[in-house]
Amino acid sequence: MPSSNAMPGSAPESVLRSVRRPSPGPLPEAAPVSPCAQTSAQTPVHTSAPTSAQTPVPTSAQTSVRTSARTTAVRPSPVRVSGARSGSGPVPGPRPDGAADRARAHSAARSRRRQAALPWTLMYHSVGDCRDDPYLVTVSPERLGRQLEWLRRRGLTGVGVGELMRAHAAGRASRMVGLTFDDGYADFLEYAVPLLLRYGHTATVFVLPGRLGGVNAWDEQGPRKPLLTADGIRAAAAAGMEVGSHGLLHLDLTAVDEDELTVEVTESRDLLREITGREPDGFCYPYGATDARTVAAARGAGYRYACSVDPGPLAGTFALPRAYVGQRDAAGRLNAKRLLHKLRTATAAGGPPAAPAPTPVPGDGISVLPGGRDGARDGVLPGGRDGARDGVLPGGRSGRGTAAPEEPR
Repeated sequence: MPSSNAMPGSAPESVLRSVRRPSPGPLPEAAPVSPCAQTSAQTPVHTSAPTSAQTPVPTSAQTSVRTSARTTAVRPSPVRVSGARSGSGPVPGPRPDGAADRARAHSAARSRRRQAALPWTLMYHSVGDCRDDPYLVTVSPERLGRQLEWLRRRGLTGVGVGELMRAHAAGRASRMVGLTFDDGYADFLEYAVPLLLRYGHTATVFVLPGRLGGVNAWDEQGPRKPLLTADGIRAAAAAGMEVGSHGLLHLDLTAVDEDELTVEVTESRDLLREITGREPDGFCYPYGATDARTVAAARGAGYRYACSVDPGPLAGTFALPRAYVGQRDAAGRLNAKRLLHKLRTATAAGGPPAAPAPTPVPGDGISVLPGGRDGARDGVLPGGRDGARDGVLPGGRSGRGTAAPEEPR
């Protein structure tokens, strides 16, 4: 039976003595005991009378009284914010004035850093007679040979973009340059491949499996140039060149509907797999026309990378920027373009900014550094949103049907 002098509702003194431990020190001022703790404290504890040989043992109810009280003392109830999910913190209010501009500037800076961190990649098209070349897409075999020799003398090796991106991911791309040839002209096999092999380089050729053995019908002006056949594509692959997709028909993919976009990126990949025996890793957007929808389509089709020209905020693995190379690009201009790429990389890393004024290259008489929206496609060429014909021509959105000026501005 409980001690006769115990207060009603309290535990026997002998029980309390048996569970007392050294006090850890004064507790902070306790918050009001929770209702469940108060209820436990007011519940009478019934124990059987201890015999002289028994040591009273505290019951679980008594222990819970002290535990609940102590827990309540050191753990105040959390403050909930109205409208916030559990664990999400306060709901952010509207941004202060200027915050949207700062966010946009931060996003643009991130994009510049991403683009500058990507390896240097050059963009060619046709190799052959460039006397009738209104779109400035042709370099002569002699000029291409000198450009490839320029790379070799500087210890740079031209490679396909797939190899370049694998080396870049492994930190081994510092002496590599991506070489690309758009449209899949038959002269790639006739002129470019022998020169690439002579100077120890490889490249990626982006072909149009929907126009096998056809011509460049998308160019309204200039000569008709024959395109690679299926046998020509296999021969290029056998020579060690990477084969990538340029879509089926050379369409501006930002202007087509969803079904046609899917056909262009997926069926061209399937056809190239049938021709070469392997799935192509790379895709190249015709005209360099790129938007978020086309980037998502290339990624979703299973490609490992995609090439653009000047993708702006979209720059990344599926919108790789490239520098145009043409007939006028002798050693001085190539040095300037390489310098511009290095300056962009240094600026993104917090180094000195690129020079804001155009810089003439001795011997060429043409300004090649910054100008226009983004250095006019690496500072040498005018162009609209997508460079008007893969970043090389002025006029219109894609430059189709617009003749080039006598020389690039």
